[in-house]
Amino acid sequence: MAEDTIHKGPGRVLVAIYGVFALAASARASVQIATKFGDAPLAYTLSALAAAVYIVATVALARGARRVALAACAFELLGVLAVGTLSVVDGAAFPDATVWSDYGQGYGYVPLVLPIVGLWWLLRTKAGKPAA
Repeated sequence: MAEDTIHKGPGRVLVAIYGVFALAASARASVQIATKFGDAPLAYTLSALAAAVYIVATVALARGARRVALAACAFELLGVLAVGTLSVVDGAAFPDATVWSDYGQGYGYVPLVLPIVGLWWLLRTKAGKPAA
């Protein structure tokens, strides 16, 4: 397979950021589920879902699996928008925050911006075409 432009420059940074979020969301969800799942099962399940999406996106981006990466980024964006809106409209449904609550406010809104950047990068760097 010819080297894909996703593996160069900003593509590597994108993979690294997704990797950090995969690790952070996985650790957060694991601790929440193991120690206080009964307190906010919806929120903690959504945190685990976010972690799974970040893992899939990281692996897909790193391997150049564009369709899977596109699907993961699109799902992530929909998740952030849906959970963000629900957490603002019905805060009582989220007694504890998720990665996607309040549009990722707890993570500096990176969960909202990251899938947009990921989708933009994937669409901008079609397989085999230069990023410039």
